[in-house]
Amino acid sequence: MNLRPRRREEPEITLTPLIDVVFLMLIFFMVSATFLNEADMELSLPEASREPAQRPGTPVELVINAEGDYYVDGTALANQQTNTVERALEQAMANAPGTPLVIRADGRTPHQSVVTALDAAGRAGIESVSIATVPEED
Repeated sequence: MNLRPRRREEPEITLTPLIDVVFLMLIFFMVSATFLNEADMELSLPEASREPAQRPGTPVELVINAEGDYYVDGTALANQQTNTVERALEQAMANAPGTPLVIRADGRTPHQSVVTALDAAGRAGIESVSIATVPEED
């Protein structure tokens, strides 16, 4: 029998593994974080008002129906090709250069038809193009 009191050892907490884990987490968050530097880019955004601008003269209207057919100032075009639309726009703009173009497309018009109209307007040298819309009904 051993009657001597036993020595109790105090438990120790080693901080080395804890510090390693904290450093690994810090490195992980630093590497995976995305840094946006938006302040370096200075933009001057355009402003718009609700009132339509007053433009001289009557604009040329390019109407596109649901099937993708084109009409320049009420006159139907022979086909839907970009060259045909471009020539028709050039002829319509010949009388009054600088006249704005208004594209009125049906809501069911294929997207390609509107892109073709915009491409033809760009090729014809038209600088002012608007797309007509109607106000949304409540």
